[in-house]
Order: sequence, then structure tokens, then C-alpha cells
Amino acid sequence: MQIEMTIKGLMVDPVTNVPIVILRDKDGQKVLPIWVGIFEANAIALQIENISTPRPMTHDLLRNIIQDLKASVQKIVVCDLQENTFYALIYLSLNGDTVAIDAAKPVDFSTDKADPDRLHRWLESLDPDDLGKYKM
Repeated sequence: MQIEMTIKGLMVDPVTNVPIVILRDKDGQKVLPIWVGIFEANAIALQIENISTPRPMTHDLLRNIIQDLKASVQKIVVCDLQENTFYALIYLSLNGDTVAIDAAKPVDFSTDKADPDRLHRWLESLDPDDLGKYKM
């Protein structure tokens, strides 16, 4: 059974100081708190407050791609909860069809595909003078 929900607000968990997005159903009878990261909360808050940023953010890129494809978001369905992580499908209407996109597709970082010796050699070959040139 799917329950349509909208964003009621954004708050900080008073115990953990972790941001929470509060979703509420149409009747106001059911509430779903979703704990999110600080960067996600900041992006959501900017959108809620309709604040522009000097450069586009990731969600702006996604919105632009959807608009440029002449698609529209029909719904987002939370379909699973594993280890405190919500998994969802984004349903797009595209050329008269509905397309479901996995919003949390797992990435396989298994070690059999990586060469740990090659990574170790690369790390050892780094020049200390080159470290710290790039800021995050």
C-alpha cells in the first residue's frame, strides 16, 4: 500500500544533531522521519527557502536533465529500508511511458576487480610536494 506524502519540514534531531526530513500524509495522520546527511539537508533547505546558489547543485543538474528530456517526476516510492537507509524508486513520465529509476543502485567495489598492489605502488610513488594542491 502506497501512501502519498509531502515534505512537512526539516529539523535537527535533538538527541543526535542529525538533520531529519519530516514527511506527512495528506490527512496529517502519518509522519515519516528520514534522517539525512548535512549536505543533503542543506540542499533541501535551500530549495524549500527558494534560495539560489552561485552555481548549480547536483539536484539542479538532475532537474535540468529531466526537463531537457521533456520528462516529469510522477512519484518517488520508498520501497525498502536496510541498515537505516531508505531505498526508493523515482517514477518518470517520458514520452507517454513510465520509467522507474533506482535511486540507490548499489555499486560493486569488490576487491577481485581492483588491484591492491597497483594502488599501493601508486600511493608510494606520490611526490609529497604534490599533496595538498587540491582543496575540497
